[in-house]
Amino acid sequence: MSKIEVNTVDTQCGSTLTLGSSGKTVTLACGATQSGFGRTGTVDWCTTAKTSPLTAVSGKGYFINTTGGAVTVTLPSSPSAGDIVAIKDYANTFDNNNLTLGRGGSNIAGKAACGLLSQEGIATTLVYVDGTKGWLVTDSGLQSEVPQPYSMDILVVAGGGAGGGQDHGGGGGAGGYRTSTQSVTVGTVITATVGGGGSAGGAPLYRGGPGVASSAAGPGITDITSAGGGGGGSNGSASTINGLNGGSGGGGAGMGGQPEGSGGTGNSPPVSPSQGNDGGDSNYGGGAPQGYPTGGGGGAGAVGADGSGSNAGNGGAGTASSITGSPVTRAGGGGGSAYTNGTQGSGGAGGGAAGVRGTTANAGTANTGGGGGGRSGPAGCQPGGAGGSGVVILSVPTADFSGTTSGTVAQSTSGSNTILTFTGDGTYTT
Repeated sequence: MSKIEVNTVDTQCGSTLTLGSSGKTVTLACGATQSGFGRTGTVDWCTTAKTSPLTAVSGKGYFINTTGGAVTVTLPSSPSAGDIVAIKDYANTFDNNNLTLGRGGSNIAGKAACGLLSQEGIATTLVYVDGTKGWLVTDSGLQSEVPQPYSMDILVVAGGGAGGGQDHGGGGGAGGYRTSTQSVTVGTVITATVGGGGSAGGAPLYRGGPGVASSAAGPGITDITSAGGGGGGSNGSASTINGLNGGSGGGGAGMGGQPEGSGGTGNSPPVSPSQGNDGGDSNYGGGAPQGYPTGGGGGAGAVGADGSGSNAGNGGAGTASSITGSPVTRAGGGGGSAYTNGTQGSGGAGGGAAGVRGTTANAGTANTGGGGGGRSGPAGCQPGGAGGSGVVILSVPTADFSGTTSGTVAQSTSGSNTILTFTGDGTYTT
């Protein structure tokens, strides 16, 4: 390759001097200076990131990496009007390790003081004006002004239904269980609403109350709402023997002289994939020697079992998710109860409570959406167990995690993701 060294290049004919030819690029080396081109607001960027102190050259832009510590960039000394320098935070670390902008003997914005860049991701362009104002910022921006979408995993579990009571009641259905993967952009506010568990039914009928819906919602995403679990039926009257519909259905009870109580319908309202399963039916007709067994509440992963013989129905199993890093089962149905000589139903895996014959009913586990256990005698009419509250969990790539949350939320990490577990209402700003 040839090298030409001259002091002046000029044209002997006409007034135009052409450097290069069509399709070629004329490059000014990084660190070299120029004059006379009438620069009006642009720089040539040095694309090798700088990690140590330097003195800037007019017409140049610098990517500064402060990952290893603070850096000082000194502006040119003895600048001329129109000189221009640009700085960009290369690694988004100016907030932790600031960049000091040395004034190089001139004012910055009219003050004889150095500047400090401490905003994450900032890019700043300065132009020298005159001896009074010195260097002035003419352009500034952030990477967030060019939002980039990323994927977030979401789990939404509603509050479980309460178990039925009175002389004997069915198990509560689990709260609806839904998952989603959403594409979000920077600045989106996602609101997590966590539903409470269903309340134990009051006198005189003691049918279990339904759980409350949970949701994750925000602009630009598909809102995810899970329905509260259905309450368990009670034998208080013909109008209360059936379990209620819900995310998963409550278990049915029974009453002498009436048809068997039916389990409530799960996945109500219907969504795809299904958010839960039906509750089990009662088997009242066998009479006292068979224990009047009631149905178990439905779970996210299985239907509640029917009462059979002397056995009350078990609650349906919940569903496991590894969104927090290891498998955890949630949204199990509550077990049904049985009367004299009967066997109580077990709670479904995932927070469902067992049925009981006694004065104190079992509640579903908090923040699992588990159904409450049904209750039978012996000390007269009593309520069943309350449902467990729900939960909303977000799994966010740690590289994109903003750190901006509110409300009742716990933060953890799993691999390359940050996990936000909302046990009460709150928000996350992406």
